[in-house]
Amino acid sequence: MLTEREREVLREWDEFSKAVPPSIDGLREAYAKYSEGQNRDLPQIAEYKEAVELRSGLHTDIAVPKGEGSHVVMLYIHGGAWVAGSARTHKKVAMEFARQGYLTFNLDYRLAPEHPFPAGFDDCVFAAHWIAENAKRMRGDSSRMFIGGDSAGGNLSAATLVALSKKSDGPRFKAGVLIYGLFDFSAALERATQTGGNFAQIAQAYLGASYPAALNDPRVSPIHGIASGTLPPCVIIVGSADELVVESKAIAEALKRTGIEHELYIMKQMPHAFLQMSELSSCKEGFRVIFEFLKKHS
Repeated sequence: MLTEREREVLREWDEFSKAVPPSIDGLREAYAKYSEGQNRDLPQIAEYKEAVELRSGLHTDIAVPKGEGSHVVMLYIHGGAWVAGSARTHKKVAMEFARQGYLTFNLDYRLAPEHPFPAGFDDCVFAAHWIAENAKRMRGDSSRMFIGGDSAGGNLSAATLVALSKKSDGPRFKAGVLIYGLFDFSAALERATQTGGNFAQIAQAYLGASYPAALNDPRVSPIHGIASGTLPPCVIIVGSADELVVESKAIAEALKRTGIEHELYIMKQMPHAFLQMSELSSCKEGFRVIFEFLKKHS
């Protein structure tokens, strides 16, 4: 049963969601402001490095765990509908991974519409290669790498895994963390047509000149690229009150059909973005199941 404070947190999210301006600039400003409140009481870690350059125009924050030795590595890809969000909005999430011992790269990939597909996707693939080649000098173990993200970041994580599976010499991740992601653009557009949602606007902003031709491209809709051996073991987390629960169920079913190990967790009463709401018991439980899953595959 939810506490009164938890109900208040959910009401605040609901009010925020309803008040988000329709423009991309408005969404960015509102999300950044809302996230300020979610990034308080930060976890204690060894160090948080901001805006480390991977190449011109591409940066990452790096959350460094306490302790010596060779750390397991996490490439974390933030959400924000491909047009908003940043390493800053997801600082606390990245630091939570670092608190659990993961050298965490909180990627600030390029956003649409200024940088439409495949810019953000290409940044994620490049970062995977860069981290595999450079993690050691930051006391990271590139033989124990994980990738994960929420919402748009869940999409980009799955798409990156599918793309890397086609390269014999590419980096390999031991597991994926797919947090309330969107994995099938065509299906999401069909739902939006029926419900009156604004996903078409987001899809057009993200894909730019590639819309609608790229809707079923596995780099955009990774569910269409899933085959035996394309993804490592994955943990999938979503809230039952999230409209994207259908997407998590769909990718879990695709993984099941192809024999890819996975675990699906649907958290009761939870909305989109609940893993950024640290006052919720389901947020703590979500991180618990994530870390248990990753520990099994470290």
